[in-house]
Amino acid sequence: MDRNEIKAALEAVLFTTGKAESTADLAKALETDRDIIIEAIHELSDAYIREGRGIRIIELEDAWQMCTNPDYYDVLIRLELQPKKPRLTDVQLETLSVIAYRQPVTKAEIERIRGVNSDRAVNKLVEFNLVRELGRAKLPGRPILFGTTEEFLRSFGVSSKDELPDINPVLLEDFRAEAESEAAVQVDV
Repeated sequence: MDRNEIKAALEAVLFTTGKAESTADLAKALETDRDIIIEAIHELSDAYIREGRGIRIIELEDAWQMCTNPDYYDVLIRLELQPKKPRLTDVQLETLSVIAYRQPVTKAEIERIRGVNSDRAVNKLVEFNLVRELGRAKLPGRPILFGTTEEFLRSFGVSSKDELPDINPVLLEDFRAEAESEAAVQVDV
Protein backbone atom coordinates (compact mmCIF):
# COMPACT_ATOMS: atom_id res chain seq x y z
CA MET A 1 0.00 0.00 0.00
CA ASP A 2 1.20 3.51 -0.72
CA ARG A 3 0.99 6.28 1.89
CA ASN A 4 -2.40 7.59 0.68
CA GLU A 5 -3.91 4.09 0.74
CA ILE A 6 -2.60 3.56 4.27
CA LYS A 7 -4.16 6.85 5.43
CA ALA A 8 -7.44 5.98 3.71
CA ALA A 9 -7.45 2.52 5.30
CA LEU A 10 -6.69 3.99 8.74
CA GLU A 11 -9.49 6.50 8.31
CA ALA A 12 -11.91 3.71 7.34
CA VAL A 13 -10.90 1.50 10.27
CA LEU A 14 -11.03 4.24 12.91
CA PHE A 15 -14.33 5.58 11.60
CA THR A 16 -15.94 2.14 11.42
CA THR A 17 -14.84 0.75 14.77
CA GLY A 18 -15.60 3.93 16.70
CA LYS A 19 -13.24 2.86 19.46
CA ALA A 20 -9.55 3.14 20.24
CA GLU A 21 -7.40 0.77 18.19
CA SER A 22 -3.85 -0.04 19.23
CA THR A 23 -0.93 0.83 16.98
CA ALA A 24 0.05 -2.85 16.94
CA ASP A 25 -3.43 -3.97 15.82
CA LEU A 26 -3.54 -1.30 13.12
CA ALA A 27 -0.08 -2.29 11.86
CA LYS A 28 -1.13 -5.94 11.75
CA ALA A 29 -4.41 -5.19 9.96
CA LEU A 30 -2.72 -2.97 7.36
CA GLU A 31 0.27 -5.32 7.11
CA THR A 32 2.78 -2.55 7.66
CA ASP A 33 5.23 -1.23 10.23
CA ARG A 34 4.17 0.50 13.47
CA ASP A 35 6.23 3.59 12.63
CA ILE A 36 4.45 3.97 9.29
CA ILE A 37 1.08 3.73 11.09
CA ILE A 38 2.09 6.43 13.59
CA GLU A 39 3.39 8.74 10.84
CA ALA A 40 0.24 8.26 8.74
CA ILE A 41 -2.04 8.92 11.72
CA HIS A 42 -0.11 12.10 12.54
CA GLU A 43 -0.46 13.23 8.91
CA LEU A 44 -4.21 12.56 9.00
CA SER A 45 -4.60 14.29 12.34
CA ASP A 46 -2.61 17.33 11.21
CA ALA A 47 -4.67 17.57 8.01
CA TYR A 48 -7.93 17.45 10.00
CA ILE A 49 -6.72 20.32 12.20
CA ARG A 50 -5.25 22.35 9.32
CA GLU A 51 -8.45 22.01 7.24
CA GLY A 52 -10.73 22.78 10.22
CA ARG A 53 -12.49 19.42 9.86
CA GLY A 54 -15.26 18.21 12.17
CA ILE A 55 -13.29 15.16 13.29
CA ARG A 56 -10.06 14.53 15.14
CA ILE A 57 -7.85 11.55 15.88
CA ILE A 58 -6.75 11.30 19.48
CA GLU A 59 -4.09 9.09 21.07
CA LEU A 60 -5.01 7.02 24.10
CA GLU A 61 -2.06 5.03 25.52
CA ASP A 62 -0.61 3.83 22.20
CA ALA A 63 -4.08 3.51 20.70
CA TRP A 64 -5.90 5.80 18.30
CA GLN A 65 -9.53 6.85 18.12
CA MET A 66 -11.50 9.04 15.77
CA CYS A 67 -13.70 11.52 17.60
CA THR A 68 -15.61 14.76 17.14
CA ASN A 69 -13.86 18.12 17.00
CA PRO A 70 -14.82 19.79 20.31
CA ASP A 71 -15.54 23.03 18.42
CA TYR A 72 -18.75 21.41 17.14
CA TYR A 73 -20.16 20.01 20.39
CA ASP A 74 -22.84 22.73 20.51
CA VAL A 75 -24.07 21.66 17.06
CA LEU A 76 -24.26 18.03 18.18
CA ILE A 77 -26.15 19.00 21.30
CA ARG A 78 -28.69 21.02 19.29
CA LEU A 79 -29.14 18.06 16.94
CA GLU A 80 -29.74 15.65 19.80
CA LEU A 81 -32.26 17.97 21.42
CA GLN A 82 -34.43 18.00 18.29
CA PRO A 83 -37.53 15.81 18.50
CA LYS A 84 -37.05 12.46 16.80
CA LYS A 85 -39.57 10.34 14.98
CA PRO A 86 -40.42 7.41 17.21
CA ARG A 87 -39.21 3.94 16.37
CA LEU A 88 -41.87 1.31 16.82
CA THR A 89 -41.25 -1.89 18.73
CA ASP A 90 -42.42 -5.25 17.36
CA VAL A 91 -45.33 -5.18 19.81
CA GLN A 92 -46.36 -1.71 18.65
CA LEU A 93 -46.06 -2.70 14.98
CA GLU A 94 -48.16 -5.79 15.56
CA THR A 95 -50.80 -3.75 17.39
CA LEU A 96 -50.74 -1.08 14.68
CA SER A 97 -51.24 -3.76 12.03
CA VAL A 98 -54.28 -5.12 13.83
CA ILE A 99 -55.75 -1.63 14.11
CA ALA A 100 -54.96 -0.72 10.49
CA TYR A 101 -56.57 -3.84 9.03
CA ARG A 102 -59.50 -4.17 11.45
CA GLN A 103 -60.45 -0.51 12.11
CA PRO A 104 -62.59 0.60 13.73
CA VAL A 105 -61.56 -1.80 16.47
CA THR A 106 -61.87 -1.93 20.26
CA LYS A 107 -59.01 -2.65 22.63
CA ALA A 108 -60.74 -5.89 23.59
CA GLU A 109 -60.75 -7.01 19.94
CA ILE A 110 -57.08 -6.10 19.59
CA GLU A 111 -56.25 -8.13 22.70
CA ARG A 112 -58.34 -11.07 21.50
CA ILE A 113 -56.43 -11.10 18.19
CA ARG A 114 -53.00 -10.60 19.78
CA GLY A 115 -53.71 -12.80 22.79
CA VAL A 116 -52.12 -10.35 25.24
CA ASN A 117 -52.87 -7.06 26.97
CA SER A 118 -52.35 -4.21 24.52
CA ASP A 119 -52.93 -1.14 26.70
CA ARG A 120 -49.34 0.14 26.57
CA ALA A 121 -48.95 -0.44 22.84
CA VAL A 122 -52.24 1.29 22.00
CA ASN A 123 -51.42 4.20 24.31
CA LYS A 124 -47.98 4.65 22.69
CA LEU A 125 -49.51 4.54 19.20
CA VAL A 126 -51.98 7.25 20.26
CA GLU A 127 -49.06 9.26 21.71
CA PHE A 128 -47.15 8.89 18.41
CA ASN A 129 -50.28 10.13 16.57
CA LEU A 130 -50.49 6.96 14.48
CA VAL A 131 -53.77 5.85 16.07
CA ARG A 132 -56.73 7.85 17.37
CA GLU A 133 -60.05 7.33 19.05
CA LEU A 134 -62.84 7.18 16.47
CA GLY A 135 -65.76 7.10 18.89
CA ARG A 136 -67.50 4.50 20.99
CA ALA A 137 -68.88 1.08 20.06
CA LYS A 138 -72.56 0.38 20.60
CA LEU A 139 -71.69 -2.45 22.98
CA PRO A 140 -72.07 -2.84 26.74
CA GLY A 141 -69.66 -0.45 28.45
CA ARG A 142 -69.38 1.59 25.23
CA PRO A 143 -65.70 0.70 24.54
CA ILE A 144 -63.54 3.11 22.58
CA LEU A 145 -63.05 2.40 18.88
CA PHE A 146 -59.56 2.94 17.46
CA GLY A 147 -58.40 3.66 13.93
CA THR A 148 -55.38 5.03 12.12
CA THR A 149 -54.59 8.71 11.54
CA GLU A 150 -53.38 10.81 8.62
CA GLU A 151 -49.92 10.65 10.21
CA PHE A 152 -50.10 6.84 9.89
CA LEU A 153 -50.90 7.19 6.18
CA ARG A 154 -48.01 9.65 5.66
CA SER A 155 -45.58 7.50 7.65
CA PHE A 156 -46.40 4.38 5.65
CA GLY A 157 -46.66 6.10 2.28
CA VAL A 158 -50.30 5.35 1.49
CA SER A 159 -53.13 7.77 0.79
CA SER A 160 -55.88 5.62 2.30
CA LYS A 161 -56.29 2.40 4.25
CA ASP A 162 -57.55 0.81 1.02
CA GLU A 163 -53.97 1.00 -0.29
CA LEU A 164 -52.63 -1.23 2.48
CA PRO A 165 -51.17 -4.43 1.02
CA ASP A 166 -53.44 -7.44 0.96
CA ILE A 167 -52.72 -10.10 3.54
CA ASN A 168 -51.54 -13.30 1.88
CA PRO A 169 -54.30 -15.86 2.69
CA VAL A 170 -51.78 -18.69 3.04
CA LEU A 171 -49.69 -16.69 5.51
CA LEU A 172 -52.86 -15.65 7.33
CA GLU A 173 -53.78 -19.32 7.85
CA ASP A 174 -50.23 -20.07 9.01
CA PHE A 175 -50.41 -17.20 11.52
CA ARG A 176 -53.82 -18.34 12.71
CA ALA A 177 -52.59 -21.94 13.19
CA GLU A 178 -49.48 -20.70 15.02
CA ALA A 179 -51.57 -18.47 17.31
CA GLU A 180 -54.00 -21.30 18.08
CA SER A 181 -51.08 -23.63 18.79
CA GLU A 182 -49.51 -21.06 21.16
CA ALA A 183 -52.85 -20.54 22.90
CA ALA A 184 -53.23 -24.31 23.39
CA VAL A 185 -49.73 -24.56 24.88
CA GLN A 186 -50.42 -21.71 27.30
CA VAL A 187 -53.64 -23.43 28.46
CA ASP A 188 -51.91 -26.78 28.99
CA VAL A 189 -49.13 -25.35 31.19
